[in-house]
Amino acid sequence: MLLKMRRLGLLILAGCCLAANQASAQELTPRTYWPAPKGTRVFVSGYSYASGDVLFDPSVPISGADSRTNVGLLAYVQTLGLWGRTTNLLVELPYSWGDTKGLLEDMPASRNFSDFGDLAITLNVNLRGAPTLTMEDFLALRADPQLILGASLKVVAPTGHYDPDRLINVGTNRWAARAQLGSIIPVKPTWLLELTAGAWFFEDNKDFVAGTKEQEPVISFQANLIKRIRPGLWASLDLTYFMGGRQTIGGKQLEDRQRNMKIGGTVVVPFLRRHAIKIGYSSGIFTRYGNDFDQFLVTYTVAF
Repeated sequence: MLLKMRRLGLLILAGCCLAANQASAQELTPRTYWPAPKGTRVFVSGYSYASGDVLFDPSVPISGADSRTNVGLLAYVQTLGLWGRTTNLLVELPYSWGDTKGLLEDMPASRNFSDFGDLAITLNVNLRGAPTLTMEDFLALRADPQLILGASLKVVAPTGHYDPDRLINVGTNRWAARAQLGSIIPVKPTWLLELTAGAWFFEDNKDFVAGTKEQEPVISFQANLIKRIRPGLWASLDLTYFMGGRQTIGGKQLEDRQRNMKIGGTVVVPFLRRHAIKIGYSSGIFTRYGNDFDQFLVTYTVAF
């Protein structure tokens, strides 16, 4: 009986070991649509470190940016039954600190920052292949994976600290939303292919230091090849491509349309029944504008 309970705890983590990221198109999030039994609750704490040409706001007119950005994160995941389908509700709150150096109008500039970022809420709903699951249903699905189709909506609220007199801020001072469709395709019993496509939409920032800032949608595509090793232990190879996001500031349209690709890897290791560590790394393959940086991520997850 004890062995069975330990195995069930690991299986729950296998479906719920989530990592939260900043609200951006370059997120690498494997197993977004892998389900969990109804009533599963997961607490996530995480840390990420990024270095290179990275800014919270790519419209900031700083060239040759060299940043060191740390993000601590707290998140909560609740698995529900919505319209008879498996649904995950994810709430994330980041805290960021670091420094940025670069050239502002050919003059050296730098900024240290430290504060809370924007609150984000995500709702993932499985449309096919994962109705609301009991533990027995979940075990059967894991033993014989089926095609899963899902949809998600992520909303980012402008709750982070924002100073309209500064170019570099942790908060964005605007609402943002991402709509996404995804599927998990069993290739072999222990191999899964996850494909997603989505789009970010942005409200105008009317208090930007250089005038009202508008941004076109950002379209993103992601592929994750996932290897299931044993209950709770898995690894993935992750690839994302995103484009768009051209901005207009103070009525002037910028030449900052993105067309970037990143590659990364993820490993999840479970321990002590309901605990797991997730480690991820990503780097740019090619970058047309901004986001040319390396990122390391580690999260601790506990199901209760």
